Amino acid sequence: MTADSAPVATSPAAGELAAQEKLAAEMSSLEIAKADQPLPELPPHRSHDPQYNQKRSDPFQFGSRYLAEQDDVFEFNAWDHVETDDTYKEYAEQQYAMQRQAPVSDFDKTRFNSDPAKWWNLFYKNNTANFFKDRKWLQQEFPILEKVTQEDAGPVTILEIGAGAGNTAFPVLAKNKNPKLKLHACDFSKKAVEVMRGHESYNPEMMQADVWDVAGEELPPGLGEGSVDVAVMVFIFSALSPLQWKKAVENVYRLLKPGGEVCFRDYGRGDLAQVRFKKGRYLEENFYIRGDGTRVYFFEKDELTDIWNGSLSEPVEGETAGVKPSFAIEELGFDRRLLVNRAKKLKMYRCWIQGRFRKN
Repeated sequence: MTADSAPVATSPAAGELAAQEKLAAEMSSLEIAKADQPLPELPPHRSHDPQYNQKRSDPFQFGSRYLAEQDDVFEFNAWDHVETDDTYKEYAEQQYAMQRQAPVSDFDKTRFNSDPAKWWNLFYKNNTANFFKDRKWLQQEFPILEKVTQEDAGPVTILEIGAGAGNTAFPVLAKNKNPKLKLHACDFSKKAVEVMRGHESYNPEMMQADVWDVAGEELPPGLGEGSVDVAVMVFIFSALSPLQWKKAVENVYRLLKPGGEVCFRDYGRGDLAQVRFKKGRYLEENFYIRGDGTRVYFFEKDELTDIWNGSLSEPVEGETAGVKPSFAIEELGFDRRLLVNRAKKLKMYRCWIQGRFRKN
């Protein structure tokens, strides 16, 4: 996949038809098969065999169960690379119009934007027992995380930004063989940091969890400029206000070594979570308040390109010129999945966006 294109699903219909014609020609010259003779194998994407139910395969391939015209959409629970249909697009636009007409009140906008850490503290306080989710796909999607955890990788520093309960940190450490790896896990929620420090796998010799705001003025405790090899940002950028993006990117740029890499995954515009928002949740275009008071943004690909390639780094009028970050967009694409409720015959479109950015 190229950096400026999302993964493209190629329908297997033509290939399957050719294979069927070839099989028919071969069978015409053979005797009728015996009853106990095995049937031709199903193509992997049509098989219910668990070995083909892996969500991840090659990095940024985002799965390989493609939905073809002859497929029954309700045969499986999920399909990869499915574009939204016209009915869903029309419904989504109606939802966006409704959301814009009934935005968050000015009072609530100030209340939620003035102290976002407060709402994340409440979130982790209320979800301590069930929030942790093992992101087993991390090293498959981001091969650099596999590379730096090898025994002979040498001194490496990983920074997980917006670490939450350690959903990235602990799975990486569980597979780590590198005795010289140091992982810093930061979140601006004090409660989240308490959760990480209280985890049974928390080892201060390998991991350091601290409170830190990626859009703040200071760098994380124990880290200086040019000290980080890999920065992991999974579902964190969407929690920031658009006014915070520039500062956050500057801080990541300052922390990374030349050639350092950012592993990025977040919500894409049109995701079911966005379309579902009711009245009184709209802050501004693509930016919302959840029911628990936390904020979430849904990104366009061009928007993220501009954010990370330096287009937003120029100071505005009255602003002091500072760091001018510039990242090479090595990969950036949508991960689109169609989830189905087979019992209720419901289709649910999910959309995430994933990228790798390298410090110039």
